[in-house]
Amino acid sequence: MESFPKIISVDDHTIEPPHVWRDRLPSKYRDTAPRVVRAPVKEMSFVGGKFAPTMGTAEDDGPLTDWWVYEDLHRPLTRLDTAVGCAREDIRLVGITYEQMRPGSYSVPERLADMDVNHVQSALCFPTFPRFCGQTFTEARDRDLALLCVRAYNDWMVEEWCGPRAHGRLIPLTLIPLWDARLAAEEVHRNAARGVRAVCFSEIPPYLGLPSIHTDAWDPLLRACAETGTVLAMHIGSSSKMPSTSADAPPAVGSAITFANCCFSMVDWLMSGAFDRFPELRIMYAEGQIGWIPYVLERADVVWEENRGWGGVADKVLRPPSELFAEHVYGCFFDDAFGLRNLDAIGAGNVLYETDYPHSDSTWPKSKEVGEAQMGHLAPEVVERIVRGNAIELLGLTADGLWADAA
Repeated sequence: MESFPKIISVDDHTIEPPHVWRDRLPSKYRDTAPRVVRAPVKEMSFVGGKFAPTMGTAEDDGPLTDWWVYEDLHRPLTRLDTAVGCAREDIRLVGITYEQMRPGSYSVPERLADMDVNHVQSALCFPTFPRFCGQTFTEARDRDLALLCVRAYNDWMVEEWCGPRAHGRLIPLTLIPLWDARLAAEEVHRNAARGVRAVCFSEIPPYLGLPSIHTDAWDPLLRACAETGTVLAMHIGSSSKMPSTSADAPPAVGSAITFANCCFSMVDWLMSGAFDRFPELRIMYAEGQIGWIPYVLERADVVWEENRGWGGVADKVLRPPSELFAEHVYGCFFDDAFGLRNLDAIGAGNVLYETDYPHSDSTWPKSKEVGEAQMGHLAPEVVERIVRGNAIELLGLTADGLWADAA
C-alpha cells in the first residue's frame, strides 16, 4: 500500500505504575489501598479460562515478582501482561517485575517512542490491575474506598497518562463504579466535563453479579453516556469469565474463541431495546475481531422478523437488529483478514483498528505491515476510515487524530 494512514489504536493497555493510588488517596488508606509488593510466586495456573495465582512468602523459592495487593486480592504482574519485545517462545505464564517489562508498558515517553516505531499516532488504553472494566473495585468489600480508587484511577488517567507529556496522543478511557448506576452516571459526567469520551463497561454484567441490560437498572448510566457522547467500551474478558469449553481446557482454546463473549453481548444489546430508548448511545467491542459479525447480524434479523411475536422483543426492538448495529455498534480488530474480506456485510463505518500493545496478541511493531497486507484490496478512503477516521469521529478527536482536551 503506497501510503498507509497513521494508526489510531482503540485497544492498547497500560500497566499502572506503583504510585497511582499511593499518591492519590488519603494517607489513612496507605495499608489498605492498592499497593505493590515484591514476593515469589508459589503457584500460578491459567486453565479452563480461570487465572489462579498464589503469592509465596520469603521462605518460598522462585524468582521475585511484583504483586498488586488490595484487600484479599494478590494479583501478580505476568509476562502475558507485557509481552512485546519478547521472542514468542519466551512468552509464558510467569511472574515479572517492573524492571523486566518494556518501559513503554507504564511510562509515557517510552510508550510514545514505541508508538512511533509502530506507525501509531494515538492510542486508547485499557487498565490492567483494575481489570478491563474495574471489576477489582466492584468486588471490593469497602465500597467507600473502592469509589475513591475508581476516581483516583480516572484522575491519573486524565491528568498523568493522557496529560501534557502525551501531547494529545494518548486518549483517556475511564472507569465507573459498576455497583451503582447513579454513581456511575455521575462519574461519566465528571470525566466528560474534562473531555473524556470513553468509559469501560462489562460485556456481560450478570457474570459479575450485576443486573443485565434487559432491565432498566443501567438507564442512569446509559442516559449519561448518550447525553455526553461517551462510548461504552467493552473489552474481551470484561465479565471476568473468558470463554472456554471445560475446566481442563488449555488456554489455547480460550484464546481461539475470545470473540464469543462479544458475540453474546452484541445480541444482548441488539435485543434489549436500549438503542431505541437512547438513540445517541454507542458501544464498541475491543479485541473481539470482526469476522463473526455478518452471520450474527443475519441470524438476529431472521429471529426479529420471524419470531419477535413470541421472542419477547416485539414491543421494544422497533427495527431490524442490523439497522441498530449500523448506527450504534463498533467492532475492533488487530488481525482479521477474513473479516476485512467481508467488510461489505459489516460496514466500513463500524470497524476500528487496534494494536493490543503490550499484550502477547499484539501486532507491535508490525501493525502497519499487518494492516497493509490485510487491507490491500480496499480503497484508500476505506482504509483511512478504518485505521483512523472512525476513531476520530467516535472519540471526539481533533481532525489530526489527537485528544482535543490534553492539557
